[in-house]
Amino acid sequence: MLGLWGEYAHVYLLVIAVTTTLVFALPIFLAPLAWARRFGWKIPAETDLAIYFGRCLGAFILIVECLMLRAGLTGVGMLFTFEVLALVAVLMIAVHVRGAVQGIQPISETLEIGMYSGLLALTLLFWPQ
Repeated sequence: MLGLWGEYAHVYLLVIAVTTTLVFALPIFLAPLAWARRFGWKIPAETDLAIYFGRCLGAFILIVECLMLRAGLTGVGMLFTFEVLALVAVLMIAVHVRGAVQGIQPISETLEIGMYSGLLALTLLFWPQ
């Protein structure tokens, strides 16, 4: 399974980079509370910390986006970028499973367990050779 579609690794990175930049990275970075409301989170009265952490998360997502874009366009750091994507997927699965078990997140976040599991599977299938 590992690298079954590896010859298309650069295309996979470009598709994932554009999609996740538009759906996650920029909305979280620019308007974290608006993004959170759309995903069903209850917004507390005191929002400064939530905005700060949302922007921090958005900034780190943008770093991963830049890695994907660079590797997808130039091939530079291709293997490293796939390692980062696999690690992101594994850790985000863990984060969302814990939130689901604790019952502290909206259903949209619990459904992301499937999304990140799919991302991990696709990352392994497109693993560069």
